[in-house]
Parts: sequence; C-alpha cells; structure tokens
Amino acid sequence: MLDLSITRIGELAIVECKGRIVRSEAAFKLRKAVLCLVDPRIIVLDLSRVSAIEGGGLGVLMFLHKWAGDHDIQLKLFNPTESVRDRLQLVSSIRALKIVSVHEIRSLLANSDCHFGIAA
Repeated sequence: MLDLSITRIGELAIVECKGRIVRSEAAFKLRKAVLCLVDPRIIVLDLSRVSAIEGGGLGVLMFLHKWAGDHDIQLKLFNPTESVRDRLQLVSSIRALKIVSVHEIRSLLANSDCHFGIAA
C-alpha cells in the first residue's frame, strides 16, 4: 500500500510517499498523482518513508523522469531509504534520476514563492 501527500509551495511540488511501491496499483497511484499536478517547475519525490520499491515502481520513476524532461520540469528524489537506494543502484537507467540532499531541499524551499521555516 502507498500513501501520498502533496505539498505545493509556489512552483515546487513535494510528493511525500509512505509505504511500498511494489504492486502496479501503487506505481499507477504515484504516476497519476504526479501527472495531475498543475504547472510545477520542480517536483520532489520524498522517498524517506518508502520501505520497498520493485520493477513497476522503478518503471514509473523512469517514466516520470522522461515525462518531466519533456515538460521542462525538474524531477528530484529526496532521501530514499537504504533498501530503495539499493534497488535504484541496480538499474543503470535509474542513475539518471537526481537524488537531492537536505541542503538542496532547503535551498529549493528558500527560493520558492512562499517562505517558511523547516526543522532540521
């Protein structure tokens, strides 16, 4: 099961993912949520609470990467868990995805249209 929460801050969209992206229904849920976003410039997928990802989820990440590039949108991954990071490392085409640090996320937030403090 995959739970999603979306936060919009100006042209930045943060999609918080919680659960597993191992079945096609979870992968399609993530895909639909991202494709329904209106006019983002940057999309950050927060994977810090994703416990597992399998083939369908990896395929959706690659689809979203290509889709974002075709639409002049930056797609970034944030804080994938160790198990997710291990799966990402196994797929050479996934290496094209950008994993951002906490510092980069803070910079994105500081440069967004709305300013607010975040906890470290």
